[in-house]
Amino acid sequence: YETVQGELVAFGLRIKQSEPIYQALKKIREGDEWPQLESAQKRIIEQKLLSAELAGIALKGEKQKRFNEIAEKLSKLSTDFSNHVLDAIKAFEMILTDPADIKGLPLSLLQLSAQSYNSIKKDDDTEATPESGPWRITLAFPSFGSFMEHCQKSELREKVYRAFVTRASTGELDNSPIIREILILRREKAELLGYSSFAEVSLAEKMAENVSSVEKMFKELRSSSWDSAVQDLEDIKTLAEESGEKSGLMNWDFGFWAERLREKRFDFTDEQLRPYFSLERVLEGLFDLVDHLFEIKVTAADGEAPVWNEDVRFFNISNADGNHIASFYLDPYSRPENKRGGAWMDECMVRRKTGDQLQVPVAHLVCNSTPPVGEKPSLMTFREVETLFHEFGHGLQHMMTTIDYPDASGINGVEWDAVELPSQFMENWCYHKPTLLGMTAHYETGEPLPEELFEKICAARTFRAGSQMLRQVNLGMTDMYLHHQYDPSSDQTVFEVHREIAKTTSVVPPIPEDRSLCGFSHIFAGGYSAGYYSYKWAEVLSADAFSAFEDAGLDNEEAVRETGKRFRDTILSEGGSRNPMDIFKDFRGREPNSDALLRHSGLSK
Repeated sequence: YETVQGELVAFGLRIKQSEPIYQALKKIREGDEWPQLESAQKRIIEQKLLSAELAGIALKGEKQKRFNEIAEKLSKLSTDFSNHVLDAIKAFEMILTDPADIKGLPLSLLQLSAQSYNSIKKDDDTEATPESGPWRITLAFPSFGSFMEHCQKSELREKVYRAFVTRASTGELDNSPIIREILILRREKAELLGYSSFAEVSLAEKMAENVSSVEKMFKELRSSSWDSAVQDLEDIKTLAEESGEKSGLMNWDFGFWAERLREKRFDFTDEQLRPYFSLERVLEGLFDLVDHLFEIKVTAADGEAPVWNEDVRFFNISNADGNHIASFYLDPYSRPENKRGGAWMDECMVRRKTGDQLQVPVAHLVCNSTPPVGEKPSLMTFREVETLFHEFGHGLQHMMTTIDYPDASGINGVEWDAVELPSQFMENWCYHKPTLLGMTAHYETGEPLPEELFEKICAARTFRAGSQMLRQVNLGMTDMYLHHQYDPSSDQTVFEVHREIAKTTSVVPPIPEDRSLCGFSHIFAGGYSAGYYSYKWAEVLSADAFSAFEDAGLDNEEAVRETGKRFRDTILSEGGSRNPMDIFKDFRGREPNSDALLRHSGLSK
């Protein structure tokens, strides 16, 4: 990958800086036929022209040469940053052999840490088991996150925590100089393009109008979350003191005591919920919901298309007239030996028209749920249910499109900060009582989920919502400040910026040694530079969209169907063919606001 990376970047720039293509697109825009083009065609051309301009096509001679040098250098620096983070994670391990050290750790973590030990042990070492160890704790999040929540020894948590917030910040793996160089080059790139900051370059292709719009959202979310986060902190401290913790809490203690507070308040576990969520039953409920909302029928079509694993399913979607409009693959189960973790939706085939031939869209929906074991069906955690709904939301935007041009069909051409709207929107239905209870049945008794457990699920949704909101606001504000106001050639360090922003966004200040920006791959090695705000921006959109159904009356079937039809005919249908703000306003009747998100999070004033 690294060998051809420079050539790949250069080739991408060569395409975007192609004068014949650029001039041909401009000729179309300035020609007599422009007014007759469809909105999707116009938008595709406008987006391609903007993309070329942001790729430096207007630059000449030495300026374009310098721009291309910067692009290639930034690509290499991002890869170096990512590799340093991966190497730093690999370099840390804590081997536990004393059973007293693993007291309180869940079986899933014991299994993971024993497996982790066996993956690095020498041939003559004893095989680790979950029961007797040794147990290897790492900075990989499944290990780190669970350990910080359940390890009962504060000194062990401290060791792991300090390693986590200082990863990739020392020695050969130090990302500090890379961060500074990335920020300097991004600023120079922006100036070459005629922008005052890299944030303005980033927002040129996003839904948010400008930096002020993003800052306005952060201000609203921060002020609505602060008091709640302060109360979260007090509740945790009170529980710790009542449990005999006398020495005061440090940063590495809050995750542990927060988890104890969650257990005390809600008194349920994922394992209690699993028996009620068999995959087949959840799919039935999901398909019934989209039929109710969008008047589409999902039918199994196994055997009609080739599959890459015997567990992969294939489905067809038809509209109210019975016409086949889309299909999708569902690859539901975890296969650690040859399938990466997480969940995602991707295109298999995109809707397009060639002559009089219409190619219907086909989606890949991929999850990593627990596979069936023996006679027991696949039983899902509630989070896995939410994840399935989330990915199906992406799939709906891909499959329900009515746009015939691939560059604006489905999710194509949708701005980065708007593309999560349909997916996060679908997650809201997991907290809708008739929907959730309608897709639950105990796999042995057939009994639906007890209402008491449903109420606990809803209550747990807002647990520490203020703290979680502030964490995202802190990361988003830091990202935006570094790419807009910050001067990377000044004496102020990025860590000082982070600490300054934390004064108003973190009720627990970071420790002085915190260098967690050195591991912030989203903005220094991923696609979220000056765009981390997108997570919250899309959440505002999705919550506001769901509130349209609440306003119509969730118990009013006719009103829900009417609202669903409007959602289908705007957000799902039009995809990237128009500006997402215009599409949202057509659906909602106004611009989005954060009221619904704050209400769903339990943070309304």
